Amino acid sequence: MRRPNGLAREAVRFKPASFAGTFLALLMSALVVSACGILLETSLRATVPPERYAMAPVVVAADQYVRVATGSGEDREEEATPLPDTARVDTGLAARAAEAQGAATAVADFTFPVRAAHEGAGTGARELPVEGGVLTAHGWGSHTFTGTALTTGSAPREGEVVLDAGTARAAKTAVGGTARLRTAAGQRDFRISGIAEAGPGDTTRDAGALAWFADTQAPTLAGHPGRADAIAVLAEHGADADTLADSVEKALAGSTALVNVGDDRGAIEDPGLGHAKETLFGIGGSFGGIATIVAILTAAGTVALSVAQRSREFALLRAIGATPRQIRRAVASEALLVAPLAGIIGCLPGIGLAHWWFGQLRDRGAVPHAVDLCVSGFPLLAAVGTGLLTALAAGWVAGRRPARIKPGQALAEASVERLRPGLVRTVLGVAALVGGGFLTGLSAGSTGDDAAGAALGVVLLFMFAVALLGPLVARLCAALFGLPLRGAGPAARLAAANSRANARRLASAITPIVLAMAFASTLVFMHTSETRAADRQLRAGVTADHVVTDPAGLPVDAVSRAARASGVEAAVGLLTTQVLVPVGSGEFRSLTGAVTQGVTGSGAELAEVQDLDVREGSLRGLGEGRIAIDRTLADAADAGVGDRLPLYLPDGTEADPEIVAVYGRGLGLATVTMDRASLAGHVTSGFDSTLLVRGGMRKSLTALGEVTDASGYATEQNLDAKLGAWTNNTMAAVLGGFAAIAAVNTLVMTVLGRRRELNTLRLVGSTRRQVLTMLRWEAVLVSTVGVVLGSAIAAATLIPMMRGTTGEGPYVPPLVYGSFVATCGGLALLAVTLPARAALRRRS
Repeated sequence: MRRPNGLAREAVRFKPASFAGTFLALLMSALVVSACGILLETSLRATVPPERYAMAPVVVAADQYVRVATGSGEDREEEATPLPDTARVDTGLAARAAEAQGAATAVADFTFPVRAAHEGAGTGARELPVEGGVLTAHGWGSHTFTGTALTTGSAPREGEVVLDAGTARAAKTAVGGTARLRTAAGQRDFRISGIAEAGPGDTTRDAGALAWFADTQAPTLAGHPGRADAIAVLAEHGADADTLADSVEKALAGSTALVNVGDDRGAIEDPGLGHAKETLFGIGGSFGGIATIVAILTAAGTVALSVAQRSREFALLRAIGATPRQIRRAVASEALLVAPLAGIIGCLPGIGLAHWWFGQLRDRGAVPHAVDLCVSGFPLLAAVGTGLLTALAAGWVAGRRPARIKPGQALAEASVERLRPGLVRTVLGVAALVGGGFLTGLSAGSTGDDAAGAALGVVLLFMFAVALLGPLVARLCAALFGLPLRGAGPAARLAAANSRANARRLASAITPIVLAMAFASTLVFMHTSETRAADRQLRAGVTADHVVTDPAGLPVDAVSRAARASGVEAAVGLLTTQVLVPVGSGEFRSLTGAVTQGVTGSGAELAEVQDLDVREGSLRGLGEGRIAIDRTLADAADAGVGDRLPLYLPDGTEADPEIVAVYGRGLGLATVTMDRASLAGHVTSGFDSTLLVRGGMRKSLTALGEVTDASGYATEQNLDAKLGAWTNNTMAAVLGGFAAIAAVNTLVMTVLGRRRELNTLRLVGSTRRQVLTMLRWEAVLVSTVGVVLGSAIAAATLIPMMRGTTGEGPYVPPLVYGSFVATCGGLALLAVTLPARAALRRRS
């Protein structure tokens, strides 16, 4: 008798079709796991090389993260959440840093937007023809480390500005001219003191039009008096960067500022890196973990099916004297022959998928262009190892019974499907089912992020239950859904009988379809539900007659100018940003980002242009130190009217305002509503993004920005929300596509493994058409059961989650759901019909 590894080689060599399905399943598993692993590694290693600060060896800046500690002692953990905006440092630290040993000088750096004004023709001020109307402004002192140099004129003093050569040429202006600009401090005319040629540090990352102001005036114009974005420390000739960093750190002892060298300087000048890391970690880590579980489940099911289809061969081996150890070694050898090669080949398209996915994120602005994809051997090795371990474990479990059965019973056992599943498998399956039911109830009683977190556990536990209790579920569904087939003719009755008698085979085909339907429906319909609810709240919440917007920001005096227009009853400006709010308690305490609107005007005026659907309290109390919040945030933070809500402003400044109102339309409007003055100085851009006006004429507002009505504004916001659906749809396509391919693969394996059965039917008088009709009915049964179970799992996940987050049931677009059903049914029919035709061409 051949050695076990020889048996494995011969099995693969002479019956490749039996292993083709296993090979494909492990290949697809490696593809998904490697792609997600590459994105996860990129999130952990991503850096941005310094460009603006390339000539400054040391950069002093504030911590751009809020750190929340949970636990204590050895269990203490710290969660770092990137700030919504830039945290700044005291400009006085520049003088202290300049005194450090080895420092030549230290320069406070400022970067902020200013707008070209288009009013005042005939006053002598030159209108700057700037694309988008926005210039990027800096303090003139930054020229010492950016390489910017004057071509004509002199450095700016207070009330003066230096323009870049391109902007000056386009405006046909020169030294001595006047430029009218809007800043966070208001609109005014600046004398052009010089024209400069921008250096390498000022022309990075599409800076566009540039302007430089006096360092003494720049913080005020930026809206952050006494604060700087960072402090660039230049070294004396021959000084080492690390030594200088140590000296600066000692000089700044007692302050909260951080000293940065190397690539850490790039993260300071590009704050989007922190959010990009979160995005990549969410895809590679959170979604990658789910994808890995799905990949393991489908690959394990395919391996188990492959082993089960050869139970007759193993029975013959046992009958002629093969020992249980030899059977187990043969199964393990087959896994060692197939899994590594499938994993290595699968990693190649996995790298391609990661590159495509990363490129799409970068093109959509979710990842800075300076960040590169990290591809190393770790995620590839993990993908190959995961596939190998899955194949070995699934093969061991599936081969355990044929290996230990008595030789005399082997052939009889192989000819009849075992009715009862294993005890351990049944117990685990029931536990998963009970756990899923418990989390469904928990999710139904939760709101916001708690509901979403519980819902994720719901879909995973129910999927485990389906995978573990597959034969029992399949037998029950075959009996239930097979009833209509009994009256549909002989072929349909035979299909129903086959499904009942071969529940394990049916379960192998159903599970991937359930996976595809459950995850694709959950991901896609979660977004459609949130988008629809947000759109409804937005349309109902904006009661203003006119909405004025400008992508570059509205003039600082837009509210007062609109209020003076004829017929205007109320005008309210909105500055949109984010704050961070602690939610949860104890070990589950974390920070959540809350969309915030800063209101220029009183709460009473806001109520005239916005209907927030106030549930408790009143907006009349809105003001300094007093805010209103959405009900979902109130529930998550366990706070209500009269309580103080600790939060972090966009730049990380701590605050604890009093809650004066709780409202119900936060998803469509804003989660937090506060007065505009409380946000002043804590955001990079000091310009309002939206102006809501009641009364007045449209023509009188056109000078302020683009004017539309409430319906048009809601439509624009809805289009922006649809762009965010790309990530959810992509994840649904990756996961659903993988599960769909696994389903097709399983069905093909199932049909090819039934050659003997199909040809027996032909020998007893069934026509080729009757056999194919029977298989088509089986495909309909499989796809129907898969769609129903998958839809049920998605419903159990979405209904409580949407009730908690939106207060409404999930929204399922009929055409989208119909396309999912049609895809599942069509793939099942193709996967059954095509291999069946091939199998029926030859008699065995």
